[in-house]
Amino acid sequence: MATTEALISSPIGVLAVLCVVAAFFFLFAQVSKARLFNYVPPLLFIYATPVFLNNFDVIPSESVIYTGLSQFALPVFIVLMLIKVNVPAVIRVMGKGVLVMLMGTAGVVVGGVVSYLLVHNWLSDDAWKGFGALAGSWIGGTANMLATKEMLGASDAQLGLAVIADNAVYVVWLPLLLMSRDFADKFNKWARVPADRLEAMDAAAAMHVEEDEAPTMPQYLYLAAVVFGVTAIGHALSPGLADWIASVSPKLAGVFSETTTRILLVTTLALVLSTTAISKLPNSTAIGTALVYVFVAGMGARASVAGLAEAPAFVLGAFIWISIHGLFCLAGAWIFRVDVHSVAIASAANIGAAASAPIVAAHHRPSLVPASILMALLGYALGNYLAPLTGQLARIAAGQ
Repeated sequence: MATTEALISSPIGVLAVLCVVAAFFFLFAQVSKARLFNYVPPLLFIYATPVFLNNFDVIPSESVIYTGLSQFALPVFIVLMLIKVNVPAVIRVMGKGVLVMLMGTAGVVVGGVVSYLLVHNWLSDDAWKGFGALAGSWIGGTANMLATKEMLGASDAQLGLAVIADNAVYVVWLPLLLMSRDFADKFNKWARVPADRLEAMDAAAAMHVEEDEAPTMPQYLYLAAVVFGVTAIGHALSPGLADWIASVSPKLAGVFSETTTRILLVTTLALVLSTTAISKLPNSTAIGTALVYVFVAGMGARASVAGLAEAPAFVLGAFIWISIHGLFCLAGAWIFRVDVHSVAIASAANIGAAASAPIVAAHHRPSLVPASILMALLGYALGNYLAPLTGQLARIAAGQ
């Protein structure tokens, strides 16, 4: 892995490469309309391309840009995405479908621990951190995966394995969620779904009007003030909080590092702000998502292809894991008498997050597309808390 003789080594040059890589694959997907991108998201290519650019000495494996992305871009996009969480709206539209999503989330936590116990003997000792990162993706989304990677201190190789497993499962799981619509009548009969549930959801969805206004210059300034203000508070308070936790309980010092404390603090502050008028500021999710993809490219730039030897065992664990998640979703559907459309959307909100939940909703029941996005944001809210917990539980269960 090159560190000194890269073709492009200046910070602004490296940042330009990362942005170009992220933009290129979305442009290519849009222009080519290739069906490949329906099953393999641009995320995989955005991560993999800088891996090869790094290993072929086009860009360096170490740069101030990568450090800056971890320290500053990460909390910024967390705030941007979480201030849009609207729990009352998603409960109003999806009803008990939210409970199925929470069951699916529990399935991700339990499945992560169980699958890790089954395959960890074929993985490196720090693979529990990679499982924690993958849990972040499957509870909330890519932003949670990246945040959990930082909180657990996972290596770039482990993040690479998580990205590969995430996409391998996605290729199989998304078609299953789409195909489930064809079995709606049989499924709903098995789950004992009340006859009026679908009509009630459609009526609630019609009452939920999404405001779609063009952002103004002052609104961008307000958004910048909020985002950078929360990030600054996180950076200012996290060292003291981490030291206090360590003094109260030395055993927790390794769990609540300064980075973990900062991310959890920023997450909590952003969720509090989501209950205020700040949540009305437009375009925050789009800006946050754009930063996520630049961050993913930066993670790929630091990775090495040498760490991919563990991929088969890691992917096997991921398929065991997703099966457990699926069983939890089915159990939730039967317990709460929820229709197959809501179950598919709930699972997509976990496993595919905001990129996939609307696709599944549009295929199953178009009226639920706005609610599916809100449900995915609910997953974002949970991910930064539960994904590190999943990794730590896997480590403890394996006796590491």
